[in-house]
Amino acid sequence: MINPPTLELSDDAEIGYRLRATMEVQRPIDEVFDFFSDAQNLEAITPPWLNFQILTPMPLAISHGALLDYKIRLHMIPIKWRTEICVWEPPHRFVDQQLKGPYKKWYHEHTFFDLGNGVTSVMDNVHYIPRGGSLIHKLMVKPDLKKIFTYRQEKLTEIFAQNAPSPSVQQTESSVLT
Repeated sequence: MINPPTLELSDDAEIGYRLRATMEVQRPIDEVFDFFSDAQNLEAITPPWLNFQILTPMPLAISHGALLDYKIRLHMIPIKWRTEICVWEPPHRFVDQQLKGPYKKWYHEHTFFDLGNGVTSVMDNVHYIPRGGSLIHKLMVKPDLKKIFTYRQEKLTEIFAQNAPSPSVQQTESSVLT
């Protein structure tokens, strides 16, 4: 049985803020990991309003130490972003960490679990500290991240549902930030 996606945004006094998005897809773990390992798939799961564009020449072999340069347009402001793959453990986990970009800190862990019967759990754990403090986080960053990761879950559900039983899609938010 496929469980509905969940999205949680919370405050952690020691590291800043945390976002956790979880979902299950009716696809084997190797296929799911391969999808995430292809940097060109980022565009398919990023909301169009961000005008996401990869600047790194393609094809790019994602592995430990790989650098990815891209740009987005957020609230009409063009932003260049550089991340490094600092952990690479196929097909279970990888981490991208911001080296340059809009956050003081951005550490995004992608984790994949084989649940059996061709079902894979996909989990995003993001630890981040935005520039501009808690007011900017409350008014802009938190709502933006909620929209971005909700879109991402919807697109992943759509992509992995092709030729597979369609999972039910619901979303819950548990947030200790107000």
